[in-house]
Amino acid sequence: MKDIVYDTPTITHIARRHTLAVLVDNEFGVLARVIGLFSGRGYNIESLTVAEVEHDKKKSRITIVTSGTEMVVEQIKKLLDKMVPVYKVHDLTVEGPHVERELALVKVVGEGANRVEALKLADVFGARVVDSTVSSFVFELTGENAKLDEFITLMKPLGLIEICRTGIAAMSRGKEGI
Repeated sequence: MKDIVYDTPTITHIARRHTLAVLVDNEFGVLARVIGLFSGRGYNIESLTVAEVEHDKKKSRITIVTSGTEMVVEQIKKLLDKMVPVYKVHDLTVEGPHVERELALVKVVGEGANRVEALKLADVFGARVVDSTVSSFVFELTGENAKLDEFITLMKPLGLIEICRTGIAAMSRGKEGI
């Protein structure tokens, strides 16, 4: 993703993509409060995933991908940190190397040469056929955001009719956890 540059008379601010990992209580209304923090201040969420990660402790992990200047992202992290059900906020983008993956289901309808080409491209990208009919395929593909975007772009002229994406799951590399 390209950086977005905002110019003011004296300062240039660069908006960068940040991946935040937030450990929260798994209870009613927490996700709504986190989303409300973003929408109430006009911040965009590019990707959002949430799932319970510690059943016995009733903890969930929210992975949020957003873009903003360093000042805006710092403000978001501070506001998240102040929320009562939030235990930890990690900006994986600035904390060091991390792994990001996303899952997509891609439905392609086609016959003849387009059908054959769709299967060849799926093989090149490592996509699996998870459903097949006489006139359609549903492909399952996992990988980095850019890989999924490229696959989807190539499938458009071949009969792409529907896409479902999970959002980004991310984790820091190395021995440390959140």
